[in-house]
Amino acid sequence: MSERGLLAVEEALARATAGLDPLETEKVPLAECLGRVLAADLRAKLTQPPFDSSAMDGYAVRTADVSALPVTLKVAGESAAGHPFAGSLGPGETVRIFTGAPVPPGGDRIIIQEDAEQTDGQVVIGANAEFSDYIRPKGFDFTEGERLLAEGTVLKPRDVLLAAAMNYDLVPVRRRPRVAILATGDELKPPGTTRLDEGQIISSIPYGLSPLIEKAGGVAERLGIANDDLASLAATIDKSRQSDILLTIGGASVGARDLVQQALKTVGFSLGFWKIAMRPGKPLIFGTLAEMRVLGVPGNPVSAMICARVFLVPMIRGLLGLDPLSDSTFKARLASDIEANGPRQHYMRATLAAGTNGERLVAPLESQDSSLIATLARADCLIVRPPNAPALTSEQLVDVMSLDF
Repeated sequence: MSERGLLAVEEALARATAGLDPLETEKVPLAECLGRVLAADLRAKLTQPPFDSSAMDGYAVRTADVSALPVTLKVAGESAAGHPFAGSLGPGETVRIFTGAPVPPGGDRIIIQEDAEQTDGQVVIGANAEFSDYIRPKGFDFTEGERLLAEGTVLKPRDVLLAAAMNYDLVPVRRRPRVAILATGDELKPPGTTRLDEGQIISSIPYGLSPLIEKAGGVAERLGIANDDLASLAATIDKSRQSDILLTIGGASVGARDLVQQALKTVGFSLGFWKIAMRPGKPLIFGTLAEMRVLGVPGNPVSAMICARVFLVPMIRGLLGLDPLSDSTFKARLASDIEANGPRQHYMRATLAAGTNGERLVAPLESQDSSLIATLARADCLIVRPPNAPALTSEQLVDVMSLDF
């Protein structure tokens, strides 16, 4: 525990990500697997190329027939992609061939078309013809049974290309974690509201958290806005029962109208921890409700988004079978001085740029007030300042967490 009983971020993260077993496997169409996490190794279902193929347009020949140049050969036929030559290449014969087409049996060399001249069913191979074989042998790319994509791979476009070439139409992937988002507060109104009464505000947080969840590999479901009463909260919480994670927004403190913990406990919630030594985001809660994990972020939009980046993203990664913290931080040099930090770990909004020597420079934004949504939108990273860290001058190294993970 850190100062005044607040839980250190590292300990809170360890507890929130402990025991996260990968979700079950599902098979999805090849066209829908981009960004998904492979649930099993993929081994080639065929050999690529499945035959010796020509790398150039030209003429398939036997080396024995072109050992002395120039030479005139009889054109026995043609081999094109999808239309191979039917037969074998005999002495004194050649086959017109195109890129990607099968090399006919008996042929062991390709003479490119620039070094040959065809007339009246014959081809003259010039004296200066190149003697490269221009043949891609069977299995030149990969062979049947070869493991080419490993379990745990987050599929990129080039991986999807490879899976298609391996002859997969359905791909085994981890089911995407379902995250239910519950906003709470009588003051909240949905975006698009034409008139706000005094004391009312727009509920923006669910619309920032939803794409964050989707980008991390989860599926977001917005449950709507629950009123500040136990019955409304309990009824809305009940809608989340099929989810893997319930993400609550606001109402996590101990005020008379902060009812989230009370409502959760009436339906069987087990509290894991509450209050973290971080800023912004101190009033964060974590626990379990049956098999579902519950993360309660503050009702302040900036705090909610930063807490979700620090805690929710690793939780989703763990459910996908990935290392929860593998994308956590990297080093960058300060573009300006920063003051000493206080007793809580500080996630400072900042921007990255390339320095003159190729190193990354990070510049903290001028105001770090946690109410400034526009400032958060300008940031692309967070400077992670440990508790009680000393003042630093420009050019010193700091830990940085990307917001564009």
